[in-house]
Amino acid sequence: MKKSARGPLIYIIGIALVLLLIQLLTQTPQADTRKQKYDQFLELVKNEQIEQVEVIGNDLFALKKDTQINPDRFPAEYDYYVYIPSVDMLTEDLKAITGASDSAEYGFGYTYTKVPEPSFLETLLPYLIPLALVMLVFYFFMRQQQGNGNKALSFGKSRARMQVGDKNRKTFADVAGADEEKAELAEIVEFLKNPKRFTELGARIPKGVLLVGPPGGGKTLLAKAVAGEAGVPFFSISGSDFVEMFVGVGAARVRDMFENAKKNSPCILFIDEIDAVGRQRGSGLGGGHDEREQTLNQLLVEMDGFQTNEGIIVLAATNRKDILDPALLRPGRFDRQIFINYPDVKGREEILRVHARGKPLDESVDLKVLARRTPGFIGADLENVLNEAAILAARRKKQKIGMPEIEEAITRVLAGPEKRSRVITEKDKRCTAYHEAGHAICAKAQPESDPVHEVSIIPRGAASGYTLTLPEDDKQFVFKSKLLADLAMILGGRAAELLVLGDVSTGATSDLQRATEIARNMVVRYGMSDEIGPLFLGNNQELFIGKEIGHMRTYSEELAYKVDQEVKKLLDTAFEKATNILKEHIGLLHKVPSVLMAREKIDGEEFEKLWNGEDLPPLYDDDGGAAGMPAQAPA
Repeated sequence: MKKSARGPLIYIIGIALVLLLIQLLTQTPQADTRKQKYDQFLELVKNEQIEQVEVIGNDLFALKKDTQINPDRFPAEYDYYVYIPSVDMLTEDLKAITGASDSAEYGFGYTYTKVPEPSFLETLLPYLIPLALVMLVFYFFMRQQQGNGNKALSFGKSRARMQVGDKNRKTFADVAGADEEKAELAEIVEFLKNPKRFTELGARIPKGVLLVGPPGGGKTLLAKAVAGEAGVPFFSISGSDFVEMFVGVGAARVRDMFENAKKNSPCILFIDEIDAVGRQRGSGLGGGHDEREQTLNQLLVEMDGFQTNEGIIVLAATNRKDILDPALLRPGRFDRQIFINYPDVKGREEILRVHARGKPLDESVDLKVLARRTPGFIGADLENVLNEAAILAARRKKQKIGMPEIEEAITRVLAGPEKRSRVITEKDKRCTAYHEAGHAICAKAQPESDPVHEVSIIPRGAASGYTLTLPEDDKQFVFKSKLLADLAMILGGRAAELLVLGDVSTGATSDLQRATEIARNMVVRYGMSDEIGPLFLGNNQELFIGKEIGHMRTYSEELAYKVDQEVKKLLDTAFEKATNILKEHIGLLHKVPSVLMAREKIDGEEFEKLWNGEDLPPLYDDDGGAAGMPAQAPA
């Protein structure tokens, strides 16, 4: 039996035994036909039906005249039992009934044995024993709860866990694509290992380091690497572990966490997802005095208050720095803020090499090529790509992971798995083919757009088809010309439907959403509207409802109307541009869908051949019975 299951079972058995003992000690005797009431016994004496009586204390045992019991076994065996109020009362009543002056004249044998009175302790003993057993079980229950780490009743205790042992130990060698970030954190480790070298020059050890970056960027991995490299106690806790339904528990846990850290200093405290407890104060609708703010106030005091915590470095991670309280971010609390951004092509290659360890890769796999094909991917995405590729290779019963599996994994991460089993009508398939062809042609016709990597009409995820474009290199800035080209490419699918089919479908819903979002950001955030000018009108995605209510909009209704007009103007211009591009390449607009109808998917090289007027080789050989390049549809 597992230890975790054995503990509660012992408590249940112990409580059951205590309850059974209480029942045995306090239960009343079962109904006995020989038991008589005192008045009934006196009536038997009056009717001369009693042969022998023996009184022991307040218990009276009697034999009747025609008894079947051996007198030698009396009073162990008896005919009647009576509990008498007192011996004196019995004597008086017997004398009154029989008219005798003493017991020798009662007309039956009478013996009285005096029993000594029980002490006060003996009287309480039947009640003290069950109470002591209950207290003993409760004591062991409390010891067990405090010893096994569960601490069910210790709400104010910190849940920070100390890193113990070398199991799954991470080091800086396991972190790739973040050289500057590792250098910053390596200096923190050096602070703790050799503080004298810095203090001799008057340097103060940083009190806190905040890791900021998008989800999946490796913030927690970097913290684990610091734990592996530091060689000092490392406590880790999540921001949500401070929050509890009981008032004051969060602040108590913060105090307890720092007290434990002081006992083990120098040490590192890591708080993951600190935004769960470090949100800006006064941003809610329920007033300022809530549980989270008490917890945050205690954290602020512990990090830099009247009492200084020497030798304790607080390491925290978040992807929402914008919602953190300013008091938490000031120097003296979080002295350093390390930004972990999207890796560049060199960083992606290093990350791929780290995650490729232990995976058998085919000789054709080139990690440099994969790094160039995964712009915008973050560490978690790249790890997921190689994991999906390994699963695909195992599914296909291959011994090594090849380039086709990795290419498919990249597409799966971007668009989801293929759904070849979905039943699609010929009309829907034709609509999807023209829609995706419109995207691809508009992307190819504009030099500012990213190159076409793959076009497919096989459903993936929620999409009926997709056109995948990938940039050739990493771009630090996005220019207005690129955004305008992206708008035309995104709306190219809707333009193709209207141009060829004379109707539009609901398949462009996500395209319209993306295009509208880009156009609105161009106007309100990037200042790319000639009519509005270089104004920043704020982000329209406000997470703090109370903060939004407490602040009025900073621009007028007239300007808001102009914003909507400019957004519509950008979209109308992009749609017109996409339509003109497709009209210029109307022959290709019919040719690409016919190829897609036959092949279901074409890659970037095949699309390039179609763009240059070339025909693709036959899809099947002569034995397969299928012809090669389909005939071009009429314009």
